Amino acid sequence: MIPESFIQELLSRVDIVDVVERYITLKKAGANYQACCPFHSEKTPSFTVSPSKQFYHCFGCGAHGSAIGFVMQYSGLGFVEAVEELAGQLGMPVPREVGARSQEKARQQPLTERMARAARFYKEQLKQSPKAIEYLKGRGLTGEIAARYGLGYAPDDWQGLQRVFDDYDSPALVECGLVIQNEQGRRYDRFRDRIMFPIQDQRGNVIGFGGRVLGQGEPKYLNSPETPLFEKGRELYGLPQARKAIQSENMVLVVEGYMDVVGLAQSGVENVVATLGTAATGTNVQRLIKLADRVVFCFDRDSAGDRAARRAMEVSLEHLVDGKSVEILQLDGTQDPDEFVRQHGRDAFVQQTQNATRLSDFLVRRLTLECNPRTAEGRAKLVSAARPLLQKISAPVLRVQIAKEIARHAQLSQAELEAQCGLKPLARSRFAPPQSRLRPAPNALEHTLLATVLRRPERAARLPLDLIATDVAEGAALLAVADAVEHAALPSGSLGQLAEHFRGSPHEEIVAELAARIEADAGDEGEQEAVFNDAVGRLQARALRGRIDALTAKARNGILSPGERRTLAELLARKSA
Repeated sequence: MIPESFIQELLSRVDIVDVVERYITLKKAGANYQACCPFHSEKTPSFTVSPSKQFYHCFGCGAHGSAIGFVMQYSGLGFVEAVEELAGQLGMPVPREVGARSQEKARQQPLTERMARAARFYKEQLKQSPKAIEYLKGRGLTGEIAARYGLGYAPDDWQGLQRVFDDYDSPALVECGLVIQNEQGRRYDRFRDRIMFPIQDQRGNVIGFGGRVLGQGEPKYLNSPETPLFEKGRELYGLPQARKAIQSENMVLVVEGYMDVVGLAQSGVENVVATLGTAATGTNVQRLIKLADRVVFCFDRDSAGDRAARRAMEVSLEHLVDGKSVEILQLDGTQDPDEFVRQHGRDAFVQQTQNATRLSDFLVRRLTLECNPRTAEGRAKLVSAARPLLQKISAPVLRVQIAKEIARHAQLSQAELEAQCGLKPLARSRFAPPQSRLRPAPNALEHTLLATVLRRPERAARLPLDLIATDVAEGAALLAVADAVEHAALPSGSLGQLAEHFRGSPHEEIVAELAARIEADAGDEGEQEAVFNDAVGRLQARALRGRIDALTAKARNGILSPGERRTLAELLARKSA
């Protein structure tokens, strides 16, 4: 783990203009620099780099971030690798194994170190296991692809990890899922005689493993349990290795298994990831939609594949974005993607992905197959089945298009269908292209205050912290900013450093969104100061109204004490003043 202080020092010493110019050509445009965006196709430059804010932002696709973020996005590197790349260019040694900025990270750090040691052990064991090597060769894999994905082998030994962990009895080995302890207190390795697939987080840390049995045996795949490091529904296997290809293709392919990922990569299809022992989750879909304009789920053509396809459709609906496409690919026959590409080749598989079914078509096709709209009863069933699905769809324009198609099959007008399904107009998606304004905040005051404080973090010292709502994302982020300012942990003036400070925190997304907005609209500082002061005044007025409303409610119920009556009178006087 790399300490926060080093990240901030690194960003204070690099110049984002120099960093970006190592990869693309920039031209001076006023106070900033400009180029055609390297992350999407365009003819008119919309990509800007600000030397004063140390931040890049594309007005076309929304890409934005610090120098570290640019290297990650352009080169397809994980966080740690990007930091090492920049630090190496400056001759700065990257410190390791030092304190984290939170108790949770401090707790996770020794677990992360143990997972890294286990991954190295499994890799060494693979080199010494002829049967494991032969198995991988039989699946068409080379040593190069095995090294790229860090593949290993867990020996057929009940306590093989004792060779690398002197403290095999440590509770930490159970906590991170490497070791199992039975009811009698006996310990043994969770993974034995299996090909090992390390699972990495966005910073390149090993957080879990998938183990495939050699030959026959059950379970075919054994996965790490949920641990403080690893939450299956949040992660995607192979993402660090696939980032660059996803960016280049502007498409991400999602498969069901680890072997499908490495098999496709071996055949030259590198923009591929896999869900981790579960069906696709909403968190997976959210992340995937941010990575590329096309998200293609690829499933086997069997009953399990059908269920997985429907599940992917349902969880995708509430994360759809106009202008982006989620698609379902079901391969012909009984072959999985790895088997298909080995038999038919890369080009044939890529052609299959081009013919994937768009989610809108998949949804309508499934509904009409299940409901038989040739009869009145079937059409009524169609509307009933469509109602909860249509209500989930988050993309306004796409929902209108799907509703039109379903209304046609149901022999209703679009207005009649929308009325029957209880559809209300949708606001623009929060992931809409950034040339439009951001979504309205759930709490306008906290949103306004956060935006003005991020422009000048020193304003946080003037916030009435006890009046800020903590049950909305903006309020929670505002308190986090204030805490960072109080402990002198937040830089002033550099949006790049600010964005990196909150990377990996619950506030990362809202801070990044607002940082991009600030870069897009510099604004007048005198005007921003007036906005901040006005918002603070309205925050205080809101708190005053809240206290008055609470006391007034008690007065109506006749339960107001004499002291509370005096307080209410004083508050009403203050409000009238």
